[in-house]
Amino acid sequence: MLNYLWAGMIIIGVVFGALNGKMPDITNAALDSAKEAVTLCITMMGVMSFWVGMMEIASRAGIIEMASKKLRPLIRFLFPNIPEGHKANEYISTNFIANFLGLGWAATPAGLQGMAALADLEKERREGRAPGRAREPGVASDEMCTFLIMNISSLQLIPVNVIAYRSQYGSVNPAAIVGAGIVATAVSTVVAMVYCKMKAGRRV
Repeated sequence: MLNYLWAGMIIIGVVFGALNGKMPDITNAALDSAKEAVTLCITMMGVMSFWVGMMEIASRAGIIEMASKKLRPLIRFLFPNIPEGHKANEYISTNFIANFLGLGWAATPAGLQGMAALADLEKERREGRAPGRAREPGVASDEMCTFLIMNISSLQLIPVNVIAYRSQYGSVNPAAIVGAGIVATAVSTVVAMVYCKMKAGRRV
């Protein structure tokens, strides 16, 4: 669907420009945008390489493991039906930590691994090897839905991506967004937690 929407907007823009004699402007805008996209990618590559490297150092130093232990009460509260010691707990904790630090791209691998682990958990439930109500193949479990919603809300201490974007486009104070970002993501996270618990309560 998104492909059709983007294609439609491009076609409408080109047709509108042709009818109004703005084709040179469209061509220049396309070239300038392509140049900015490459520059932005290079900037973000540097920023994310730095923070992904920091995450790897923290992981090898045991900081991630220590933070994961601190998060266990929260993980147990949000995902009470995931068995203790299941590999999904580790991936979910790592994903939450990366999101908390504003490393959305760095959080993606752990998020994908977490979803795969939750899919394995559903398979174990269908085979009677794990507690909890099993879903039919192809149907998202309660844990999957909660994990996705928490990722969308994602409380962020340092919105690294937004700061990098603001710096790229000439902001005088790129980090000025930090306070507003913390408030906005804190509110969205609380709402997400309340919503997930309400839905879980209705299904019980």
